[in-house]
Amino acid sequence: MTASCAKPRVAGQIILRRQGSDKMSFSPALRRPPTAPPPVETIALEYGADEPLVLESLDGGAMAFAAPPGVVGAEARSLVMEAVTAPLHGPPLTAHVVPGDRVVIAVAGDVVQAPAVVDAILECLVSAGVAESDATVLEGPALGFMASGRVAAQPAIASAEAFDPAVDAATSYLAADEAGRPLHLARALVDADVVVAVGEWGFSPALGGRSIEGELWPTFARAECRRDLLVALTRRGRGALADWKSGMQEIAWQLGVCANLRLVRGANASLAAARFGLPDEASRQARQSAAAWCPAMDPMADLAVASLSDPDGGFGAIVAAAAAAARVTRPGGTICIACRDIEPAGVVFTRWRQGAPLEGLVHEAVATHDPVLIADALLTRLFARALDDRRLVLLSDLGEEIVEELEFGYAASAEVVERLAHRAERFVVLAEADRCLPKAID
Repeated sequence: MTASCAKPRVAGQIILRRQGSDKMSFSPALRRPPTAPPPVETIALEYGADEPLVLESLDGGAMAFAAPPGVVGAEARSLVMEAVTAPLHGPPLTAHVVPGDRVVIAVAGDVVQAPAVVDAILECLVSAGVAESDATVLEGPALGFMASGRVAAQPAIASAEAFDPAVDAATSYLAADEAGRPLHLARALVDADVVVAVGEWGFSPALGGRSIEGELWPTFARAECRRDLLVALTRRGRGALADWKSGMQEIAWQLGVCANLRLVRGANASLAAARFGLPDEASRQARQSAAAWCPAMDPMADLAVASLSDPDGGFGAIVAAAAAAARVTRPGGTICIACRDIEPAGVVFTRWRQGAPLEGLVHEAVATHDPVLIADALLTRLFARALDDRRLVLLSDLGEEIVEELEFGYAASAEVVERLAHRAERFVVLAEADRCLPKAID
């Protein structure tokens, strides 16, 4: 092992090395040039364990995706400051406010490098004459439909107020939708003179497109609105996203939101990009900046090996990673997910894997009106669609009995996965697979 391997390892990191060379490189997709002699490629995938997975390709038939690099701490703060003071299109944040305005910074869900992001926004507002006492930071809890279990702890934002969607008194009437139903939103947002919307822009491989997290609606709506969206997704899948998008745009228009900061996550919870502007423009720019999370890869690999952005997260991350890996694995192929102390599957998922009909389980879960069971049913439906006839192997701290009860392959050690890769004619490696959306090579 070279001296550079003594650096601290971080989950999701990929190191690619050619045999006989001490040089290392990071690449979203590594392929052997057609004219090169067959090399031995070694791919080291960090997944939260003390030692990485070491996967070898004897004939260059491997491709690897590494999450895009980003910055943390003071560098993340500088990146956000640049975005809000010199946006690519439109006026800077200082042009949206005047002294005396009551400003609410609405942080929608889990935001990468949140303290640094909020500090930069507050400094910009104060420089425009907004009093510190007139600027409020309001945090809305993540929807969490795709987590189904533990959610990774986020750094605390100093002096932030937490919005509780279960408390109706914390909301206020904003408008009525096309059907005449009242729309209630966090009272602080309705009463504010200026709302600065802050949220991540990312992908959801399980939904096959952009993530539904990071929006004002329904993050800052009442609990019943969250439940309605969850039920619609469980029943209709992607068909429910059109109504979600319409409601999201209606809320932004009714609030008059013009200041929107979109953040793109980088590897290991870093910040890769920050884009500021009107809602549609900021989202368009963020989507372009997030393109690195959509690597072009061979869709017919025999084996896909994936890690998670949080090796100790909820079972929903397994579903998301499996959906991403399925996009680059041939029918009948094998998907291996490497993680650590992952949350076990829910009761709906377990019953389905034991042979209960999926549609009956979904209807039963929705009828309970229990958000936990409904989210479990949603994950089960998305997993069934993604996996199809592929085989799933799990390398984790879950016991063999638990894994085999789900009819997954149980990898007792990293060596099992390494042997699978050695035998595969073609394989792909996906770091932080639960956040990437591979696309087929043209």
